[in-house]
Amino acid sequence: MSTHPVWLFDLDNTLHNAGVHIFPHINRAMTAYLAEHLQLSLEAASTLRWQYWTRYGATLRGMVSNHGTCPRHFLHHTHQFENLASMLVFDRALLAHLRQLPGRKVIFSNAPRQYVDAILRLTGLDKIMDESFAVEDLGFHPKPQIRAYRAVLKKLKVPAHRCIMVEDTAINLRPAKQLGMRTIWIYRAVKKPLWVDQRLNSARQIRA
Repeated sequence: MSTHPVWLFDLDNTLHNAGVHIFPHINRAMTAYLAEHLQLSLEAASTLRWQYWTRYGATLRGMVSNHGTCPRHFLHHTHQFENLASMLVFDRALLAHLRQLPGRKVIFSNAPRQYVDAILRLTGLDKIMDESFAVEDLGFHPKPQIRAYRAVLKKLKVPAHRCIMVEDTAINLRPAKQLGMRTIWIYRAVKKPLWVDQRLNSARQIRA
């Protein structure tokens, strides 16, 4: 049996910078979706979107739980891009660094499959990652719901203690730690929560 770890990488703002162009675009699309389908003002829709993200870890979960929204319909209409490549901010030096890490490398994302595949292809990460999990693969139960982590472990057929979870959202690392994974937080901060084993400024700082 291999003694190498299984790396579980979040995608957005962990392996590429989605905060510059992509996330603002998605946020506007989600706000517009909530405004249209819930008959809200844009201001009220933006507030509700943030409340759902804070409470559930994903606006999708709030819409499904509270309004019976079809998850595929929501994801389709909130992840449309005229030119995703032009919005991408990615440090290609990361490819060589990740390639040198021993062990299986897996994407574990709350994003929809079409978007995940597009980002992996545009960055070249598809040549490095052994597998990827999008929110559809998790039964539309996104992080930090613990069932999402258990679903990944079951499909990978590995115990939690073999895994290293790499994330930019601290709360998403808490269930990983509870299950027995090692945790790495990619974030510029002075302090780290107790459930975070290591905090780094960039994924390029990861060492085996």
